[in-house]
Amino acid sequence: MSVSENLEHIQREIALACEKAGRKSEEIKIIAVTKYVSIERTAEALDSGIYHLGENRDEGLTEKWNIIGDKAIWHFIGTLQSRKVKNIVDKVSYIHSLDRLSLAKEIDKRAGKVIPCLVQVNVSGEESKHGMNPEDVKNFIKDLEHFPNILVDGLMTMAPNSEDENLLRSCFKKLKELRDEISSLNLPYAPCRELSMGMSNDYRIAVEEGATMVRIGSALVGNEREVQDK
Repeated sequence: MSVSENLEHIQREIALACEKAGRKSEEIKIIAVTKYVSIERTAEALDSGIYHLGENRDEGLTEKWNIIGDKAIWHFIGTLQSRKVKNIVDKVSYIHSLDRLSLAKEIDKRAGKVIPCLVQVNVSGEESKHGMNPEDVKNFIKDLEHFPNILVDGLMTMAPNSEDENLLRSCFKKLKELRDEISSLNLPYAPCRELSMGMSNDYRIAVEEGATMVRIGSALVGNEREVQDK
């Protein structure tokens, strides 16, 4: 299916989820995760009206940015090694994977502007997931006061790959509660407005539980790597 057709379906699903939760669809940013698709397919997403694009590798982001540039709003959504910050920091509008002080120091040093960052939280506690333990997040964010080029704009998590709706809801609710707790501190450098949670298989539930950003790959732009592997 075309990206436009996929987008229409996703927008309908988000509208239903928002209606159920008493929210407005305008509150939700759809991020097209383009890490497994070509530049041509990425351009199709732009033509469909999707301007938020997510990449999880510095090489992939740089390759697409060199062609698309600032026609898109770029989100770095993958684990970020400190030594690779210099490759992406001048290209992105959001970094979704801030999870340690050494990374914060490198972002702050390399950035020529204030970078909105989301602190990645391992709400599920799975060893395979990156991110901070929830109980460490508040003190970590307080330490970020010393980095003027970092704006803590929210939190991010990856839910378990599960069909257990109660488990998914529990993860998303915990992240929202933590976000609300930090937001209530009224820290000028950490407004903590965004909740980046929900992907192709669980974005509807995430929206019902408060997501403001959903990161959608296969359901929106497809996954060319899967096609190649078949």
